[in-house]
Amino acid sequence: MLQRPSTERTTAPAGAIDCDVHIAVPGMKALLPYMSQAWQEMIVSRGTDGLELASYPPGAPLSCRPDWRPATGKPGTDLAFLQRHALDAFGTRLAIATCLHGGQAVHSEDLAQTLCQAVNDWVVAEWLDREPRLRASIVVPTQSPTYAAREIERCADDKRFVQVQLLASGEMLLGRRYYWPIYEAAAKHDLPIGIHAGSAFRHAPTSNGWPSHFVQDYVGQTMGFEAQLLSLMGEGVFNHFPTLRVVLIESGVTWLPAFLWRAIKSWRGLRSETPWFTRSPAELVRQHVRLTMQPFDAPGTAEVERILEHIGGDEMLLFATDFPHWHFDGTQSLPPGLSPDLIRRLTIENPLATYPRLQETLS
Repeated sequence: MLQRPSTERTTAPAGAIDCDVHIAVPGMKALLPYMSQAWQEMIVSRGTDGLELASYPPGAPLSCRPDWRPATGKPGTDLAFLQRHALDAFGTRLAIATCLHGGQAVHSEDLAQTLCQAVNDWVVAEWLDREPRLRASIVVPTQSPTYAAREIERCADDKRFVQVQLLASGEMLLGRRYYWPIYEAAAKHDLPIGIHAGSAFRHAPTSNGWPSHFVQDYVGQTMGFEAQLLSLMGEGVFNHFPTLRVVLIESGVTWLPAFLWRAIKSWRGLRSETPWFTRSPAELVRQHVRLTMQPFDAPGTAEVERILEHIGGDEMLLFATDFPHWHFDGTQSLPPGLSPDLIRRLTIENPLATYPRLQETLS
């Protein structure tokens, strides 16, 4: 008699690689030591502090699970707390830290460069040097692709930086040639581009204007990811940078099959205007794009299996807890119904294949 697969979420195996944990700058004072004297004086005299991205209000329940919320301070600012709850609790071998910061959203290109450089140096000194299981994303000032490429070059020698971090919504679509210096620098150093949910709020986060509530903003992030994928394909980024990999971080997963179906159908009838767009959207996405697994919003076992079949998820999905964001309780971080072999692929083999520097720093 066949046994039905469990409908209960499962725990990742020991030695898993977590592709998205969040750390946060506690305040501007923490970054000042990593700036020039002139910038320190300017920021102090202006009284600039905080610079939280509005995409993740620290007090919102979704931004931090109740048992992962520290007694004092902002979520993601305490290394010991992260070690206990995000690394030790899951038996994590390696975790890629994401630091979302307003340096990627300020309007001044020079201030953006200063803040992003300070964030990266702060991440090295306060996190990577103190915890050997952590890796990190390079925070770059997309306000100036020239500055962003320089920051990639500056950080690339430190192999603990394993990807370049961009936001899902900014001033313009990411496929535009304006941003290509970023991809050129990333491809040169074999660094994936990690596009994380979040917005610089240059424009309304929905196609029909500004939402009234955070839930609308957060759920609507999917539209931003869809637009960026189409832009990267339609503008020819994957043709021009054939080795480039893109990781969609905290994008969700279940939207992708319907997106691909529509993109394929439309591409067949409209591709004459983009003669370089010679391969099917599904082929391009499966070759170049990966997605982290939180939030995973499929309701049950049958749906999980169907989604993985549609997107080729045995290679495309990357394990992530999204600590300290609230997408599951306890350590039940994986959707139901996955085989042991597939779990190993999602939690270990796929991350190692996506991020070459992980393997380099382990050997």
